[in-house]
Amino acid sequence: MESKSSRTQRAGSLPQIAAGRQRWSGGDRRRGRRRWSGGQTERAAMRTRTSDHLEALSHEIERKLHKALTSNSQRLKLLQQLFADIALKVDDRARDKILSTSDEGIAPVDHREDNHLCFYEILANHFVKVPQSGRRILELIVQLWSQSFAANIFALLFHRWLFEVPLDGKEVSLRYSSALVQGATNVFWIDIQTNTRHFLPLYHYLLEEVALVPDQLSKISSQAGRDLFFLLSRFMLFYDQEHLLASFLEHFPAFPNSFLVGGAADYFVIELTDQLQKLKVEPVLLHYLSRMTILKGWELRMSTSTRLKSCLYSFTSPGGPAYPTRAVRHAAWNTLDLLFPVGRYPRHVISLFFRLLYPMYWPSSCWNFVMTCVRTIYYYLLHLLFSIWDNIRRPSHQRPHRE
Repeated sequence: MESKSSRTQRAGSLPQIAAGRQRWSGGDRRRGRRRWSGGQTERAAMRTRTSDHLEALSHEIERKLHKALTSNSQRLKLLQQLFADIALKVDDRARDKILSTSDEGIAPVDHREDNHLCFYEILANHFVKVPQSGRRILELIVQLWSQSFAANIFALLFHRWLFEVPLDGKEVSLRYSSALVQGATNVFWIDIQTNTRHFLPLYHYLLEEVALVPDQLSKISSQAGRDLFFLLSRFMLFYDQEHLLASFLEHFPAFPNSFLVGGAADYFVIELTDQLQKLKVEPVLLHYLSRMTILKGWELRMSTSTRLKSCLYSFTSPGGPAYPTRAVRHAAWNTLDLLFPVGRYPRHVISLFFRLLYPMYWPSSCWNFVMTCVRTIYYYLLHLLFSIWDNIRRPSHQRPHRE
């Protein structure tokens, strides 16, 4: 027979628990109604209430992992729901309950571009401060390593814990660091597919607090460190972190086959090229192409330069079934001409020649050419009329001053 406490914790998701809808939060609300005499006592009480709410969230995560571990038929569904819960945005009501003023490492909501604060940021910070609360959850995640969402949940909840809490041994570090890279890759691709920035704080931490800090990077295996730099290279332009690119390349680890591939810039361009070839979301692809102007003037090996040039050129030609749109083709042409100005006109002539070999594209090409010419002439005439009108009106306004 279930106890009263187990029945109380059985229902409810993380947002409901954080908002204080469960029975166990009644004591917190009653304590919140009391008036404290001193400011220090009030801050201590606030921290206690915040800790109680975060512990309740931890117990709910632990309960769902227990249920996923014992239920083979619903395991994938439960893990998917848990991942969605911890990736949710924290609403204003729950934010005041679970976020205290002393939460270091969490950027204020007002300083964020989209005012977006997720549960995983607060929980990851909590597990660093209260490691014993996270270890219970970590033991359950280890037993679910083979499941598809286990690495994602680990990366969101324990990316800070892995670098700020002492580990037991190198074998444990190797396992956790590999899971971190795999989980981070999966969640970053979710942002790619949806064209959102929900997991930007995770990328911020891995880039600024790990990759650019040699002491932190030494806490994981060398192979995981290289994989982490590859991962950060692929998503740097997507998350608009190119202002840290120079420092990022300076901290790039040494590779055994560097004498064959090249330096850090070559590795970065190779990973970026592979990323471009996998993108299927048009706004994201256009964003990457617009940001690639930072590569202008880079000294790359011939093989790397040819690889990048071939990748960009592949986006300039139409053709099925997964052909690039007109906007993508024009963006690719602009980026290609900017990065490789030598041979610009021969490339366009060759492209035009190959377009003439496919008569089915002639109507669309002619139509777009005509519409572009009409649009250009229209805006030119409009600008000319406004200029003439300004010249006509200017003397009439100046005549009273002369008289």
